[in-house]
Amino acid sequence: MNINNKKVIICPVGVMQILSYREAHQLCDRSNEGLNELFRQCSLAVLNTGSKEDDSFNLLKKYKNFQIKVQVKGRGIQLEIDNPPQNAFVDTQMIVGLQEHLSSVLRDLLYAKNEILDSPEFNLTTSHGITNAVFHLCRNSNLMQTNQDPNLIVCWGGHSISLTEYKYTKQVGYELGLRLFDICTGCGPGAMKGPMKGAALGHGKQRSYRPRFIGLTEPEIIASEAPNAIVSELSILPDIEKRLESFVRLAHGIVVFPGGAGTMEEILYVLSMMLHPKNKDIPLTIILTAPKNSKDYFEAVLAFINITLGKEATKKLQLIINDPELVAKQIKRGVTEVREFRKKSKDAYYFNWNLYIPFELQQPFTPIHKDVSKLKISKDLPSYQLASNLRKIFSAIVAGNVKANTIAQIKTQGVFQINGDPEIMRNIDQLLKSFAKQKRMKLGADNYIPCYNIINKN
Repeated sequence: MNINNKKVIICPVGVMQILSYREAHQLCDRSNEGLNELFRQCSLAVLNTGSKEDDSFNLLKKYKNFQIKVQVKGRGIQLEIDNPPQNAFVDTQMIVGLQEHLSSVLRDLLYAKNEILDSPEFNLTTSHGITNAVFHLCRNSNLMQTNQDPNLIVCWGGHSISLTEYKYTKQVGYELGLRLFDICTGCGPGAMKGPMKGAALGHGKQRSYRPRFIGLTEPEIIASEAPNAIVSELSILPDIEKRLESFVRLAHGIVVFPGGAGTMEEILYVLSMMLHPKNKDIPLTIILTAPKNSKDYFEAVLAFINITLGKEATKKLQLIINDPELVAKQIKRGVTEVREFRKKSKDAYYFNWNLYIPFELQQPFTPIHKDVSKLKISKDLPSYQLASNLRKIFSAIVAGNVKANTIAQIKTQGVFQINGDPEIMRNIDQLLKSFAKQKRMKLGADNYIPCYNIINKN
């Protein structure tokens, strides 16, 4: 690798070391049909690993001169990078893990566009077609391993959490690692990093030398949640809905730590499935857990769910406070149930085909003002449908907080207008205000400015 103050030339490390001339052209093409801007943004996020900032707009502004190009050489490919973040290097050498993540960026952007989104082989207008696409995306990223008992635990939670909460996520991860569970998270900092870090120690004590730390992200969110240093397998899904479906199809158990709007989106997403009548017999342990001084957080979340979706929804969730060992034991018990169910139903251990996901939950939801304002939020809806629509509200708030395109949209069109059943609106308003007061909406946001306005709440 040659390096000076502004230009770096590297050879990718990992799965993507050769490309066709057409693929290289796609990655360098700056037109609307090309991938260069998407490749640039994802690569910048990867190289910015360790940043304390979660504003993708500011990241792109800070590194406005950052560029990346692909050159096809006789023995493989080279990446020519202008003005990269200096924290990606040690003694002028790029960190190997970041080189591997750049390789994953190449792999996933090209495969998603050429083999899924632009391919007539996948019918993305049907539920089965989307699930089939998600399967192929996960398989291409080598996320599914055959001949292995269920052991992948998805951990959700916020990137903006307290030090006490972060330490707690490590303790839970440690107990999971001692039981040889692999960890899958949204790949960012905070509650996405802590379980991986703790599990790494647990695996080490058990002399397990090949633990898996999977990070799932998508192009618009990666800049605000860059892969943490523990992630060993990175996968970039085309949109948030395919990312969420990947989580639940791969998961053998789910642990949720404190978070903000993004964590509520994830909770509501999984509830919208587990509340559907077709999934009533599908086993999946979902545990909400936090240290004792964060008990109020989950009590508020459960109160909100109880008011909006009812007791049936809260029964799908287990609350465990300040007991990492119990969390791991309950997860282990739940994974055993998953194994027996999959074995009996002849479903794959590595991909939950039996789980029914309504089509409206799979369709990409782009949060634009008119669509957000038209979301139906009413107790007259079936609980799974209401959960789905509530999920979209929180998805819009996440986008307004951290996604560059949505931030720019809000600057020109104003904040999102959210309305619906007055009681639900009142409780959403209270919940979001509590998140802001606890500084859970954005990293370092002492004075959070909402990207939304809740109406019909009186």
